[in-house]
Amino acid sequence: MGVIKRYLQFVKPYRWKIIGTLFIGIIKFAIPLLIPMLMKYVIDDVIGADALSPDEKTSKLMMTMGAMLLLFVIVRPPVEYYRQYFAQWTASKILYDIRDRLFTHIQKLSFKFYSNTRAGEVISRVINDVEQTKDFVITGLMNLWLDAATVIIAIAIMVTMDVPLTFVSLAVFPLYIISVRYFFGNLRKLTRARSQALAEVQSYLHERVAGMSVIKSFAIEDHEQKQFDKNNANFLNKALVHTSWTAKAFSVVNTITDLAPLIVIAYAGYQVIHGNLSIGTLVAFMGYVERLYNPLRRLVNSSTTLTQAIASMDRVFDLIDEKYDIDDAPDAVEVKKVNGNIRLDNVTFAYDEKEKPVLHDINLDVRAGETIAFVGMSGGGKSSLVSLIPRFYDVTKGQVLLDGTDIRKFKVRSLRDKIGMVLQDNILFSESVKTNILLGKPESTDEEVYRAAKAANAHEFITDLPYGYDTKVGERGVKLSGGQKQRVAIARVFLKNPPILILDEATSALDLESEALIQEAIEKLAKDRTTLIIAHRLSTITHADRIVLIEHGQITEVGTHEELMTKKGNYYQLFQVQQLDM
Repeated sequence: MGVIKRYLQFVKPYRWKIIGTLFIGIIKFAIPLLIPMLMKYVIDDVIGADALSPDEKTSKLMMTMGAMLLLFVIVRPPVEYYRQYFAQWTASKILYDIRDRLFTHIQKLSFKFYSNTRAGEVISRVINDVEQTKDFVITGLMNLWLDAATVIIAIAIMVTMDVPLTFVSLAVFPLYIISVRYFFGNLRKLTRARSQALAEVQSYLHERVAGMSVIKSFAIEDHEQKQFDKNNANFLNKALVHTSWTAKAFSVVNTITDLAPLIVIAYAGYQVIHGNLSIGTLVAFMGYVERLYNPLRRLVNSSTTLTQAIASMDRVFDLIDEKYDIDDAPDAVEVKKVNGNIRLDNVTFAYDEKEKPVLHDINLDVRAGETIAFVGMSGGGKSSLVSLIPRFYDVTKGQVLLDGTDIRKFKVRSLRDKIGMVLQDNILFSESVKTNILLGKPESTDEEVYRAAKAANAHEFITDLPYGYDTKVGERGVKLSGGQKQRVAIARVFLKNPPILILDEATSALDLESEALIQEAIEKLAKDRTTLIIAHRLSTITHADRIVLIEHGQITEVGTHEELMTKKGNYYQLFQVQQLDM
């Protein structure tokens, strides 16, 4: 079981806690095993002791029960408490470590992974599947062994009392083992299918909740209800198949374990009738048979739980095994001082090896401090090109150089630390405005945050919000207008103060007042740093040092606004069309 061996790596740091918990658990489970022996003693040696007077029997009974009361009221409660506490504490710590590892891992996964994987699927694995693996710790590493210890102790006590009766008690044991092996062989596959179906429901729900405005605006609630019902029904079918198989297992195994007491009663009753066995021994054996087969019944439950846990482990490790498309080379170095010279040398790029390239043989030199604007029709490759600079994707062929060094020789995080980005749809987290600005440089002071907001023309509207900088902006910044979100995004780049700036259609789809404020902030932001701008509205980039026209993944024109207008090529045509539209 490779998956269990891998999981045990997370368990290893807590092995002594688990061993301690098992030791406490054995004490906890051993104490109730005294009850059948107590019953035998009371029946045979107290009630059935003809040589003792009623007063002596009463005195002996009271002394015995007093000792038992002390054991069950004083000793057992703290034992029970610490067993439960340490078991849950250890399991919770292991889950904490796994989630911590997963979050570190998913932050390193590439844009390609997230473009092919639904967010709800990732969330389901990090939350639901990791939580399910807790049962492996509680059940597989603790309760299972405690139940096994209980069975061994019970059998040992039974052997001291009557060896033949012990073997009679274990008569159905082989049938029990055969039935467990048969029924639980297929359960892991069924459990995994059920978990996957549940993850699909969660993924669908996550997307629809996030896009509720689209559902309501198109009045497609009935259609979406049908789609959700389809996903929900798929989960129901998988759950019912799983339930049916589990129910069969329970019915067969419980029937087998229920036969054991009947066999013991028949055999022991016969022995008592013929004077070969005391009544106290018969009663004690009945108690031990229950304590013998109850753990075995629980094992059926445990098998179901463990199968679910192992199926969840499979899904967790599937996520952990996702390869990094973008990773540091073994000899990668930190990016120290950046001048801002960028060179694209024969760059070809495809999102997938099997797909057609979206960029072909791109060659471009960007000098430090220069402002370069990329223009062209949608789908031409502009955003793909600028996404190569911070290594959101790696080139398929050629190289991207920063100050003469291939960016693949730098550590990814240190490279991205030198680049600031303002996108058309900037993501804001649901926390406060200040927290969102602080993403640019988390260790900044309040004064630095205010200064960055003022530079981004955002300070005035922020102070007018109900709680100023402490106002929660809602998921994805839903409580702010498009222009306000852009200015918060620009403020965090001002706070970061990177030597390279990338603006991807940062002013499109805004009203004129917001666009003017943002354009002013961007011009301040772009000063004295290398700036790459993707623009749909050509009137906003006429000031650029050079304008690069990209068509069908290739550079077709390069020059200043005036040079390209004089040339009267495709840029000129685009500009003329936009002027007519205004």
